[in-house]
Amino acid sequence: MKIAVVILNWNGVNLLEQFLPSVIKYSEEATVYVADNASTDDSVAFVKRTFPSVKIIQNTENGGYAKGYNDALKHIEADAFCLLNSDIEVTKNWLTPIIETFKSEKETAIIQPKILDFKKKTYFEYAGAGGGFIDKYAYPYCRGRIFNTIEEDLNQYNNSINIFWASGACLFIRSAVYKELEGLDEYFFAHMEEIDLCWRAKNHGHTVKYVGLSKVYHVGGATLTTLNPKKTYLNFRNSLFMLTKNSKDFLFGIIIVRLCLDGIAGLKFLFELKPKHCLAIIKAHFSYYIQLKRLLAKRKSTKRNVKHYTIKSIVLNYYLLNKKKYSGL
Repeated sequence: MKIAVVILNWNGVNLLEQFLPSVIKYSEEATVYVADNASTDDSVAFVKRTFPSVKIIQNTENGGYAKGYNDALKHIEADAFCLLNSDIEVTKNWLTPIIETFKSEKETAIIQPKILDFKKKTYFEYAGAGGGFIDKYAYPYCRGRIFNTIEEDLNQYNNSINIFWASGACLFIRSAVYKELEGLDEYFFAHMEEIDLCWRAKNHGHTVKYVGLSKVYHVGGATLTTLNPKKTYLNFRNSLFMLTKNSKDFLFGIIIVRLCLDGIAGLKFLFELKPKHCLAIIKAHFSYYIQLKRLLAKRKSTKRNVKHYTIKSIVLNYYLLNKKKYSGL
């Protein structure tokens, strides 16, 4: 099976210097690419000079995660793509369980490995952990991470299971399915576009899987940290985008509840003396309403076949019922 490991880079020469060696060392079964998003640092020259075996694709602009990958993957021929963040350390034989799953399960279109914290290696990492899900109102959570509660890795998620979404930090997808879905939604720019992609894949009848025998370590927040209001803006806005496009439920009722829940989140940020994050939520909603006509048109033309949740409200479970771990849900 022909695998292309594609690392999207923007002014990340230091991350490439630190993490690219592990990818090259442990990815003998794959071809490694760096897709550069019009960096202004020494990234491209550094890769050419230091890692001549790595293939380079140079995008003409920094279109963010979504457009960056869409532009780059047009130039790659492979059976499956691995969309890999530049701040990830991979491990020996990390590709083997992924390839075996693709070969034995033809219906499986997207796979995520176990994602652990590079800085605290016995704990799961926020972005993906042991596989992702969303509640009725499109708030994401993971096995191993609910909101800011992170579980220690005690081998409790070493299995392989069907999940709702795979993390964009390390996401494998069959190239044919990527093309069928017309890639990532470029309106998202960054954050949650992988959940939207997985949701669309499931609406098309494909399976999204977590394979716990494959393991990587993720730094997280290398581009935008949780302290950055822009990340708050993108997360809240983009979750509304994907909810409107893909949910088969009664949309108006869900959006009204989301407006209330997001308002509570904004008040929480104010009490925590983070007014910029509160303002980011308000801006996210205004941006969503401006885009609503386009999104509703997209909704009409989108397959919406699957129930997207098993937990009605992760907010209720976490904050009111004190269920902090996936096993308690």
